[in-house]
Order: sequence, then C-alpha cells, then structure tokens
Amino acid sequence: MLPIPSAALSERIQPNATPPELIRNFCIIAHIDHGKSTLADRMLQLTGVVQPRDARAQYLDRMDIERERGITIKSQAVRMPWQRGEEPYALNMIDTPGHVDFTYEVSRSLAACEGAILLVDAAQGIEAQTLANLYLAMEHDLEIIPVLNKIDLPAAQPEKYAAELAGLVGGEPEDVLRVSGKTGDGVTELLDLIVDRVPAPVGDPDAPARAMIFDSVYDTYRGVVTYVRAVDGDLNPRERIEMMSTKATHELLEIGVISPEPIKTKGLGVGEVGYLITGVKDVRQSKVGDTVTSAQHPAAEPLGGYDDPKPMVFSGLYPIDGSDYPTLRDALDKLKLNDAALNYEPETSVALGFGFRVGFLGLLHLEIVRERLEREFDLDLISTAPNVVYDVTMEDGTTVKVTNPSEFPAGRIKEVREPIVKATVLAPSEFVGAVMGLCTDRRGQMEGMDYLSEDRVELRWTLPLAEIVFDFFDALKSRTRGYASLDYEPSGDQAADLVKVDILLQGDQVDAFSAIVHKDAAYEYGVKMTAKLKEIIPRQQFEVPIQAAVGARIIARETVRAIRKDVLAKCYGGDISRKRKLLEKQKEGKKRMKNIGSVEVPKEAFISALSSDGSGGKETKDKKK
Repeated sequence: MLPIPSAALSERIQPNATPPELIRNFCIIAHIDHGKSTLADRMLQLTGVVQPRDARAQYLDRMDIERERGITIKSQAVRMPWQRGEEPYALNMIDTPGHVDFTYEVSRSLAACEGAILLVDAAQGIEAQTLANLYLAMEHDLEIIPVLNKIDLPAAQPEKYAAELAGLVGGEPEDVLRVSGKTGDGVTELLDLIVDRVPAPVGDPDAPARAMIFDSVYDTYRGVVTYVRAVDGDLNPRERIEMMSTKATHELLEIGVISPEPIKTKGLGVGEVGYLITGVKDVRQSKVGDTVTSAQHPAAEPLGGYDDPKPMVFSGLYPIDGSDYPTLRDALDKLKLNDAALNYEPETSVALGFGFRVGFLGLLHLEIVRERLEREFDLDLISTAPNVVYDVTMEDGTTVKVTNPSEFPAGRIKEVREPIVKATVLAPSEFVGAVMGLCTDRRGQMEGMDYLSEDRVELRWTLPLAEIVFDFFDALKSRTRGYASLDYEPSGDQAADLVKVDILLQGDQVDAFSAIVHKDAAYEYGVKMTAKLKEIIPRQQFEVPIQAAVGARIIARETVRAIRKDVLAKCYGGDISRKRKLLEKQKEGKKRMKNIGSVEVPKEAFISALSSDGSGGKETKDKKK
C-alpha cells in the first residue's frame, strides 16, 4: 500500500473556505484501457480521501457494469486535498470515459475544468480516441499535461511514445511525465505539476450566483441530486435557487462536495465543484447544461450551455410484458437524468405492441442503456435492429425524415440521403492494405493517410454511418489482429441508392423485421433473415411462406412446412383411389385452414431474430477500442 503524506492525515480543508486561487479543476482523458481509473485510485490514496481499509480497484466506477467490463461509463467528480509547500490546495478531479460512444460525457467534464491530463499507455502509444479527446480539450482551451502511464510494464516503450506525445502537443520528450498508476511511481510529481500548471478558476465572487449543471442522478429517497460547477457568486443552504431555463424555484436543502463520498458544506464559492439537493422528485426539473442562480438576486445572463448531442443510432425498446410499459417510461425518465445523451419518444409496433424509439450515440451506448434498464429497473426488453436517420425526398418535393423502417414512404422516391461520418483509424503500417480493403467494401472514400511514426499509420475515411454501426469495429479488429483503433464523428449526409426490405409471413408484413439497406445488400439481408426465421418460427397446422420483398418484388423465400397427420395409417392395402381421396381431403382442409389461420410468432422468436442483428454485443467483445 502506498504511503499517505502526513498533510493528508490532518484535518480536511474546509471546502467553503477555499479561495479560488487554491482550487485546481482538472480531468483525466484517455483511450479505453489506458489506466485512467487506476491512476485515479492512486491519487485518492495519496491525498488520503480514501483510507487503505476502504480502498478497492476502480474506486470511482460505481456501477456493476463498469466493474464487470473494466470500462468507465459515467464521469465521476471527486475533491482531494493536497499540500504544496505551505499552501493547502483543493484538487477537483473528474475521471472520464474513454469510449467514443461516451464522448458527450467527456465534453461536459471538460467544460467544468481548466486543465486536462492526457494519459497514454506506454506499451500501446497514441490511439484514435486519444487524438479525439485531445482535440476536444484544445477546443475548450485547457492546459494539457501529457502523461505516459504503465511504465512498469515489460512491453513499455516510454522513450518512443514520449517523442510521439511531445510532437502531438508541442514540447520536448523529457517534459512528458512518466507514471505508473499500478505502483504509484510519479503520481506525487503529477499532483505537484497539476498545482503548478493548471490555472486557478476565474469568477466574480461579488456577482449574482451562477453555477453550471454538468451532471445529475436520481436518488430514491432524496430525489434529484444535481452536480454543479460554481462560476460566479456563492450558493448557500436554505436559500431559494432558480433554474434559469425553466424558471423553476426550489429551496436548497443540502449543499456539499464529493470527497469521494458526499460531505455537507456551508456553501459553494467561485470555482468549486459540488452537489445540490432540493428534494425535488420531478426528473425534468434538473437539465444538464442549465444555469443555477439565486432566486432573490438572479443573474441577468445564463452561462453558455452544452450543445445537445445528436443521436447516431436508433433502436426500438419494447417490454416483453406489455403491462411493463409505464415502468419502462419511468425508467427512461430517470436514466435520462443520469445520461443526458439519451433521446426517446413513444412508438407502437403491430408485432411488439407499445414501446419507445430511442436514440443512442453508438452500439456500446445502446447495449449499456439496455443492460442498465434490465438490471436497475428489473425489466425484460426486446430491442429492434439499430438503424440510422434517413432523409427521403419524394418526386412531388415533400421530404420525410425516417428513424424507423416502418416510416419509409411508399411511392415514387426521388432521393434518399444517409448520414456519413469521418472515421479515423490508427493501425500498424503492416495492416494498411487490410484496413483499406475493409473501408472500400463498406462504401468508404479515402480522405488521407499520415505516418505518425515509422510503424504507425493514421488513415482518414468518409463512411456511411449505417455501415459502421453493425459489425465494422469487429471486422476491423479481426483484420488487424486487434491492433487497430477507431474513432468517428458525424459529417453531414450524402445521397445513396437505398431500399426498404420487408419481411412477410403468409403475405402479412411484420414491421419489426423490416430494414433499410443499400440496394446491393438487399438480397443478402433477405436471404439471411428468411433463413433465420425459418429456424425459429414454430411449425403450424398449415404451410407458412416467409418472404423478403423490396416493394412488390419478392427477392427471397423460405417455407415452414405444415405439421401433417398420417391419414393413410388406417389403410391396409386396397384400391389406390381410397388413399387418394383421404390425401385430397387433407389437402383441402389445410388450404381452408391457411385462409383463415394466422401465424403465431412467439416473443422468443423476435428476441432470437433481432438480438444478433444489433443489440451491440459485437462492439464490446474487445474493450480496447
């Protein structure tokens, strides 16, 4: 166990008495699996806010899913005391996710900070998400501290990657700090460097109070808990506060800081990060990006909020038991509070009943949200195959926005536009050909290629989003033996030759299985889906045709054979006309039954058919994205 400085064992700094010049707000940004949470653990131990008996790996990862998968999903803020010479400083750290699907969490954290630690694995080097997070931090004009982690690994190459990192952020390789989150080497020097290099927060202590909401959670007993970064003035317990976007006013029941458990204080001043509790149970009252001010002396102008995230992938979520629909609606409301990137609206399906069309930032986001709904709210859900948003222009000039294949219009279509993304792939130079082949197969256009070093290449492609959200990442990892990394961002839209493939059961369309695909891939999708449904739909008393159609044209067909009774069992020889008569009678009965019968598709069949097409499992088999 690491030694704890004597300063950390003394009485904690009184948070309400900390002047702004002694506060440092910073976050840790990195690619997945580069050691952010482990480094945060060492900082918590060194500063004494977590005692040795309470310490555990990934201390700030509170959710079971985070600990099981070894990834950070939610940003976590924590306040740490640190003695530098004679001055007791207060360090507010925010540990951020590293996966591309949770970039919105990272951007909100950056807006609450003045500095960022850019962490790079000394054995893996710079990855795609490292670059993306660095550009985000530069947009917020933060002080960047480059750090190499995991220097204790046998495969570490600190000299090589320090030169890469120095070339990226500007500076000399010897200025790149080398640390080990596992052993604690260099962490004390890093904390000192944060005090020296990260600027103190700036604000007017005499102005009306203004605080930015950067996160919030729902507590069953205490209602909405709001996390804020104070910018101007101060907030105190028992005063009335106002949410500037909704004009709602509440009494401030409790105010405090997270260190790393909630600690009550007498108020929050300029530059401090803490939490507010008003006892409000309505989850819509606390909106991320809103400004909190005093109701008696309100501020004239709100703070600049966050850009609302645009959903990249849409999927339908339906309860298996229809009576769980109100529970699902309440669960999404509460999860929206904890995950501001979530968007949803009610929808109905002929096959699946009442549910919600939910917008996600990516497949991992979809999978995590579904898993949280099932675990935290005890729901059994079906998720339909994910799809993206299309703009369809008809020949009469009208435009239809399609978020669900069932909304795809019939009639004469002039143009269909699909969203595209700018993708950055970092890979060893030996796999350039494999990456190019994959991107070309997915209708990609190459934008450029740069060698970051003699054995690492950055490739930039423009790709349709629909080609990325299914199994692109899985195929990329397979072709590069796990060494490539991927990052992408939205980049407008383009016209494409897209069609809607319908699945028909006995001539009736089943909307849950419909999909919008490129014209060249329509036949493949139709054959795959009809073959899968043939295996999972139970046999009926009559023959059931399963067809895939584009418009009025059938492109694939499978048949579920009828359950037949052996009507000839009682015939012991005799004239053939007797047997023929019995077979004809059975044939007429089956024909009559087919006209009046309906195909019963069990819920299990929907789960089986839809799960492998996109509940996101492929995206996370290798967490080193």
